[in-house]
Amino acid sequence: MAGSWRQLREKVSNLNFYFHDTVSGQNVTAVQVASAPSTNASSTFFGTVMVIDDLLTEGPDLTSKLLGRAQGLYAMTSQEDIQLLMAVTYVFQSGEFNGSTLAVVGHNAVFNKVREMPIVGGSGKFRLARGYALAHTYSFDLTTGNAIVHYNATVLHY
Repeated sequence: MAGSWRQLREKVSNLNFYFHDTVSGQNVTAVQVASAPSTNASSTFFGTVMVIDDLLTEGPDLTSKLLGRAQGLYAMTSQEDIQLLMAVTYVFQSGEFNGSTLAVVGHNAVFNKVREMPIVGGSGKFRLARGYALAHTYSFDLTTGNAIVHYNATVLHY
């Protein structure tokens, strides 16, 4: 049986979903857990660390089909611009990939039109996954800080 994994055929999956980052209002899904003494004086919120349990949905509306959750953290890592380091696991809870996960760790320059982040692993149907996720802000409320981000992920897996 040794080496039998090599006989598996690699697949490519393309996933589209919406990530709902709710930092204020009802049903908050992102909470600040740390900051630096200088964070409040920073125009980029440098030093802020947020822990998330955001909804992943099929469409941009919260009432659209729930696909899973984005669980992990992001930190504000730039003193010059609003940029994040994201360490997030997409936990799929329905459909073809129910019970599977994808791990994303990388840089997110949130005000760029499109951001590319690496997929560095996964579990379940995404075991040995690698690939990339393209993020595009669907909506961002400057008053509340709440955002909806469209993700298009290309995943290579067995």
